[in-house]
Amino acid sequence: MKPRGFTLIEVLLATVLLSAGLALAFATLSAASQTATRGEAMATRGERMRAVEGFLRKRLAAARPLAYETEQVNLVPQRFVGSADRVRFVADLPNYLGQGGPYLHDLQVERHGEGVRMVLGLSMVLAGETVEDSDARPPEPLVEGLEFARFRYRGLTPERELGEWQDEWVQADQLPMLVEVTFADVDGREWPPLVVALPQGAGAPPGMGGLR
Repeated sequence: MKPRGFTLIEVLLATVLLSAGLALAFATLSAASQTATRGEAMATRGERMRAVEGFLRKRLAAARPLAYETEQVNLVPQRFVGSADRVRFVADLPNYLGQGGPYLHDLQVERHGEGVRMVLGLSMVLAGETVEDSDARPPEPLVEGLEFARFRYRGLTPERELGEWQDEWVQADQLPMLVEVTFADVDGREWPPLVVALPQGAGAPPGMGGLR
């Protein structure tokens, strides 16, 4: 008996089924790759947020009521000066960051490329004055690629009640009770607000630490 071959219709049908199978496999692999990429990006973003917020929490919570300079007009000691885009205070520097001891921490939000970034400058403080170091390093970037970053402050009212959030801290001779830091990435996604209680802030209860 003469063997029967494949008809043209059968060949076309097999080709269509093979193409459909390959397309499905490609779509599955592409979706899996995109999911893995998104997961990796989310993990990287989460790690970045934790690192930045952890560092800020420790530095702000370590703020001490030490003067780093004296205002020349009213002779008010400057212990904590804050605005929406800059905050300055004194805290002991860990040995892994320098020589240790009290240092002025100068956190600033500045324009960088298409967005903003936060930088940190450190200067030694001695006897209520900032020591100018000719070999001092320039401010170092703490976090980049931001749409905005903002500081806010909260202290006590004259009635010893917790006041409203302020964009500027004007009681330079006292530390606020709370400092809030908010960020948003250049794509508009906001970070969870970071709220830190300063244990040595004005009227802060003993043992009060960072809050989230």
